[in-house]
Amino acid sequence: QVQLVESGGGLVQAGGSLRLSCAGSGRAFSHYLMGWFRQAPGNEREFVAHISADSGSTYYADTVQGRFTISRDNAKNVLYLQMNSLKPEDTAVYYCAAKAYSGNYYDVSQYRYWGQGTQVTVSS
Repeated sequence: QVQLVESGGGLVQAGGSLRLSCAGSGRAFSHYLMGWFRQAPGNEREFVAHISADSGSTYYADTVQGRFTISRDNAKNVLYLQMNSLKPEDTAVYYCAAKAYSGNYYDVSQYRYWGQGTQVTVSS
């Protein structure tokens, strides 16, 4: 079992940057595959990025490819999402999530553990 707590959200102007963090509890954090998802008002939760347990593989949604970077520090039990060139359409609550098995990294239902979310607002 792992507990996840996000931080780093806030208000930023279009074109700006933010770095989100997700602190995980428990010694098993390094064994989990991790993802970032986001949910805007009235929309379903959508996939943003995914990273394998050993950071060997990363995947991104087309909408953030080239602007966002997912990374993790297993020694510190922390997951990151560096967000650059932010756009108003990136405004959402961002969630980190953990899953134990590979495959279907974009599927919300595959992730067992979730954080409480952090708000990101990008003004135009």
